[in-house]
Amino acid sequence: MTEQVKKLRINYKTLEEFKKFKEYGAQELSMLEDLQDNIIEDDLDSPFYGIYFGDQLAARMSLYKRDARFDQYFDPPQDYLELWKLEVLPDFRGRGYGTKLVEYAKSYNMPIKTNPRLNSRTFFEMMGFQAVKYDVERDLGENPLVWFPAGVSEQKLSQEDS
Repeated sequence: MTEQVKKLRINYKTLEEFKKFKEYGAQELSMLEDLQDNIIEDDLDSPFYGIYFGDQLAARMSLYKRDARFDQYFDPPQDYLELWKLEVLPDFRGRGYGTKLVEYAKSYNMPIKTNPRLNSRTFFEMMGFQAVKYDVERDLGENPLVWFPAGVSEQKLSQEDS
Protein backbone atom coordinates (compact mmCIF):
# COMPACT_ATOMS: atom_id res chain seq x y z
CA MET A 1 0.00 0.00 0.00
CA THR A 2 1.45 3.38 -0.96
CA GLU A 3 1.22 6.34 1.35
CA GLN A 4 -1.28 8.95 0.18
CA VAL A 5 -1.59 12.69 0.75
CA LYS A 6 -4.35 13.40 3.27
CA LYS A 7 -5.94 16.59 4.46
CA LEU A 8 -4.94 16.90 8.11
CA ARG A 9 -7.44 17.52 10.85
CA ILE A 10 -6.74 20.49 13.06
CA ASN A 11 -6.81 18.87 16.48
CA TYR A 12 -4.56 18.23 19.44
CA LYS A 13 -3.29 14.92 17.99
CA THR A 14 -2.08 16.81 14.91
CA LEU A 15 -0.51 19.43 17.18
CA GLU A 16 1.48 16.68 18.92
CA GLU A 17 2.57 15.28 15.55
CA PHE A 18 3.74 18.73 14.40
CA LYS A 19 5.95 19.01 17.48
CA LYS A 20 8.04 16.15 16.09
CA PHE A 21 8.96 18.29 13.10
CA LYS A 22 10.07 21.22 15.22
CA GLU A 23 12.24 18.93 17.35
CA TYR A 24 14.25 18.10 14.26
CA GLY A 25 15.41 21.71 14.03
CA ALA A 26 13.38 22.87 11.07
CA GLN A 27 11.87 25.68 13.10
CA GLU A 28 11.63 27.95 10.10
CA LEU A 29 9.25 25.40 8.59
CA SER A 30 7.32 24.63 11.76
CA MET A 31 3.56 24.75 11.40
CA LEU A 32 3.10 24.73 15.16
CA GLU A 33 2.26 28.44 15.32
CA ASP A 34 -0.16 28.14 12.40
CA LEU A 35 -1.89 25.23 14.08
CA GLN A 36 -2.20 27.04 17.41
CA ASP A 37 -3.67 30.07 15.63
CA ASN A 38 -6.20 27.95 13.73
CA ILE A 39 -7.10 25.28 16.28
CA ILE A 40 -10.69 24.11 16.30
CA GLU A 41 -11.14 20.61 17.63
CA ASP A 42 -11.23 18.18 14.69
CA ASP A 43 -11.80 20.85 12.05
CA LEU A 44 -11.66 19.23 8.60
CA ASP A 45 -11.35 22.46 6.63
CA SER A 46 -7.66 22.93 7.30
CA PRO A 47 -4.87 24.18 5.05
CA PHE A 48 -2.62 21.33 6.22
CA TYR A 49 -1.84 18.19 4.21
CA GLY A 50 0.37 15.29 5.14
CA ILE A 51 1.57 11.81 4.42
CA TYR A 52 1.49 9.15 7.11
CA PHE A 53 3.82 6.19 7.30
CA GLY A 54 1.79 3.80 9.39
CA ASP A 55 0.40 6.03 12.12
CA GLN A 56 3.29 8.52 12.06
CA LEU A 57 3.07 11.82 10.19
CA ALA A 58 6.16 11.68 7.95
CA ALA A 59 5.69 14.75 5.70
CA ARG A 60 3.49 17.83 5.61
CA MET A 61 2.75 21.12 3.89
CA SER A 62 0.26 23.94 4.12
CA LEU A 63 -1.63 24.98 1.01
CA TYR A 64 -3.63 28.20 0.93
CA LYS A 65 -6.00 29.30 -1.82
CA ARG A 66 -5.50 32.98 -2.70
CA ASP A 67 -8.14 35.09 -4.41
CA ALA A 68 -7.56 36.40 -7.94
CA ARG A 69 -7.82 40.00 -6.75
CA PHE A 70 -4.50 39.49 -4.90
CA ASP A 71 -2.78 37.82 -7.85
CA GLN A 72 0.38 39.69 -8.86
CA TYR A 73 2.13 36.75 -10.49
CA PHE A 74 -0.06 35.02 -13.08
CA ASP A 75 -1.54 35.98 -16.46
CA PRO A 76 -4.45 35.92 -16.71
CA PRO A 77 -4.94 36.98 -13.03
CA GLN A 78 -6.78 34.20 -11.22
CA ASP A 79 -7.21 32.29 -7.98
CA TYR A 80 -3.96 30.52 -7.15
CA LEU A 81 -2.40 28.33 -4.47
CA GLU A 82 0.35 29.32 -2.09
CA LEU A 83 2.41 26.36 -0.90
CA TRP A 84 4.14 26.86 2.45
CA LYS A 85 6.22 24.86 4.84
CA LEU A 86 6.77 21.67 2.91
CA GLU A 87 8.80 19.39 5.18
CA VAL A 88 9.69 15.70 5.38
CA LEU A 89 11.07 14.25 8.62
CA PRO A 90 14.71 13.10 8.23
CA ASP A 91 13.91 9.40 8.67
CA PHE A 92 11.47 9.56 5.74
CA ARG A 93 13.51 11.55 3.19
CA GLY A 94 14.34 9.95 -0.13
CA ARG A 95 10.99 8.16 -0.39
CA GLY A 96 9.30 10.65 -2.73
CA TYR A 97 7.03 12.17 -0.08
CA GLY A 98 7.96 15.76 -0.97
CA THR A 99 7.27 14.98 -4.62
CA LYS A 100 3.88 13.45 -3.72
CA LEU A 101 2.90 16.58 -1.79
CA VAL A 102 3.86 18.89 -4.68
CA GLU A 103 2.10 16.64 -7.22
CA TYR A 104 -1.00 16.76 -5.01
CA ALA A 105 -0.90 20.58 -5.06
CA LYS A 106 -0.47 20.55 -8.85
CA SER A 107 -3.50 18.24 -9.19
CA TYR A 108 -5.75 21.26 -8.50
CA ASN A 109 -4.54 22.58 -11.89
CA MET A 110 -4.16 26.08 -10.45
CA PRO A 111 -1.04 28.25 -10.54
CA ILE A 112 1.15 27.78 -7.46
CA LYS A 113 3.49 30.21 -5.71
CA THR A 114 6.04 29.16 -3.10
CA ASN A 115 8.97 30.70 -1.25
CA PRO A 116 11.54 27.91 -1.02
CA ARG A 117 13.37 27.51 2.27
CA LEU A 118 16.35 25.62 3.64
CA ASN A 119 18.08 24.59 0.44
CA SER A 120 14.83 23.41 -1.19
CA ARG A 121 15.08 25.68 -4.25
CA THR A 122 16.66 22.93 -6.39
CA PHE A 123 13.89 20.50 -5.40
CA PHE A 124 11.18 22.96 -6.50
CA GLU A 125 13.00 23.69 -9.77
CA MET A 126 13.14 19.93 -10.46
CA MET A 127 9.36 19.90 -9.84
CA GLY A 128 8.87 22.46 -12.65
CA PHE A 129 8.78 25.68 -10.61
CA GLN A 130 10.39 28.78 -12.10
CA ALA A 131 11.73 32.05 -10.76
CA VAL A 132 9.70 35.15 -11.55
CA LYS A 133 11.18 38.49 -12.50
CA TYR A 134 11.98 40.07 -9.12
CA ASP A 135 9.86 43.06 -8.10
CA VAL A 136 11.13 44.82 -4.97
CA GLU A 137 7.68 46.08 -3.87
CA ARG A 138 5.80 42.84 -4.58
CA ASP A 139 8.38 40.32 -3.39
CA LEU A 140 9.65 42.13 -0.26
CA GLY A 141 12.99 40.35 -0.10
CA GLU A 142 11.55 36.92 -0.94
CA ASN A 143 12.57 34.99 -4.03
CA PRO A 144 9.34 33.25 -4.99
CA LEU A 145 9.10 30.36 -7.40
CA VAL A 146 5.94 29.67 -9.37
CA TRP A 147 4.39 26.78 -11.26
CA PHE A 148 2.26 27.49 -14.31
CA PRO A 149 -0.49 25.10 -15.45
CA ALA A 150 -1.25 25.05 -19.19
CA GLY A 151 -2.49 28.39 -20.52
CA VAL A 152 -1.00 30.47 -17.71
CA SER A 153 2.08 32.67 -17.92
CA GLU A 154 3.88 35.25 -15.79
CA GLN A 155 2.25 38.65 -15.31
CA LYS A 156 4.16 41.49 -16.88
CA LEU A 157 5.45 43.95 -14.29
CA SER A 158 3.88 47.40 -14.55
CA GLN A 159 6.14 50.16 -15.86
CA GLU A 160 5.13 52.75 -13.25
CA ASP A 161 8.60 54.21 -12.65
CA SER A 162 8.19 57.70 -11.29
